[in-house]
Amino acid sequence: MAEHLYLVAYDIADPRRWRKVFRLMNGYGEWLQLSVFQCRMNRTRQTELLARLDGVIDHGEDHVVLVDLGAADSVQPRVVSLGKPFHPVRREPTIV
Repeated sequence: MAEHLYLVAYDIADPRRWRKVFRLMNGYGEWLQLSVFQCRMNRTRQTELLARLDGVIDHGEDHVVLVDLGAADSVQPRVVSLGKPFHPVRREPTIV
């Protein structure tokens, strides 16, 4: 299954829920800023993430946005970054 690169940003009203979302997101992508992650996922993994987030957030108070940047292997995001450099997350081999 082809992977896409996603930018995930969230605004969570309650600090306890924010921590839950942050811990959840750490398992799916690379932390960029306070409430922003970049994630390289296939459709199955993206659906799984959405379902898990759906169970954590308060739909009346919180907001989560997933932006699909395109096919992960060929995406060329145009990003202006001040301070630390921005690098799209790459799929690398995992040594077990």
